Amino acid sequence: MDEKKIARAEHKYARISPRKVEIICNMIRGKDAALALALMENTPKAGCELMIKVLKSAMANAENNFEMDPEKLYVAETFANAGPILKRGMPRARGSMYRINKRTSHITIGVAERD
Repeated sequence: MDEKKIARAEHKYARISPRKVEIICNMIRGKDAALALALMENTPKAGCELMIKVLKSAMANAENNFEMDPEKLYVAETFANAGPILKRGMPRARGSMYRINKRTSHITIGVAERD
């Protein structure tokens, strides 16, 4: 069985909730790399800027490290895992405190060549 090469790029500890990034991941999964880039550039979502940088990095890795053709690349895998949570507090009534969770995520994009 022929194993596909996947060129990956990661953005670790991104200061955005994985829930927000997962929407964009689902939007671009399986699409051609150029189309995914165009979709993200025209989508007004918070995580699109981060995802564009990661996708461009994955495409550069594929071209330079694996000698893949940039025209044939597609988004083979993409996911956002939860990173560490920064725990902060907001003062409330009678000297108490409500916790505020500042979530982080690890964004991974893998591109491969279409046959």
